[in-house]
Amino acid sequence: MQLYHHPFCAHSRLVRLALSEMGIEPELIEERVWERRPDFLMLDPAGATPVLVEEDGFVVPGIDPITEYLDETRGSALGARRLLPVHIGERVEVRRLSAWFNHKFFAEVSEPLVREKVYKRYTPRELGGGPPDMATIRAARSNIRYHLQYIGWLLKARNWLAGDRMTYADLAAAAHISSVDYLGDVPWDEDEGAKIWYARIKSRPAFRPLLALTMAGMPPAPCYADLDF
Repeated sequence: MQLYHHPFCAHSRLVRLALSEMGIEPELIEERVWERRPDFLMLDPAGATPVLVEEDGFVVPGIDPITEYLDETRGSALGARRLLPVHIGERVEVRRLSAWFNHKFFAEVSEPLVREKVYKRYTPRELGGGPPDMATIRAARSNIRYHLQYIGWLLKARNWLAGDRMTYADLAAAAHISSVDYLGDVPWDEDEGAKIWYARIKSRPAFRPLLALTMAGMPPAPCYADLDF
């Protein structure tokens, strides 16, 4: 199995976490989507990461199709560790929260911060590269506060975000937060419940490859790999 990804793409991080929880180690192929490589566009005309390619060449592009595909092809073998529960009501809640982070949090927080602080460093100016837009960064830093409060609110009545056990909802939230945490833009003093939950999930073995990630010229925030942050 191959995974076309970018280290700071939060959706790619989610797929990596899910595959690791399933005991699958894919071949990682880093893709700089701004380069618009023809071979990559043949896999996904949208030109976005992640893209999953099975051993037989079957292509699954995009975060929502990938997570559903992995559940349909590998989920039942996980038993109680299945990331998308069997009960319909629980499945709806997991999908709702996964969409919250994969789309709403992505649009309001992780995508603008990663774009302004990471992608623009490597994108040619004629394609939108250049110095970061500080107004965009300030807005994203403000937006993350209510997302952390929402996580904390959910955890007042639940063991994990969508219920009693860890699901795609937790991995989605953690994947997006981790990309922002590397940059030092998560105000962990905002909500203690959210902080405790993140410390618990980032202590899982599946998280270790992400915590070992470093970028030349841009070291992670001091708390990024600290399990007792």
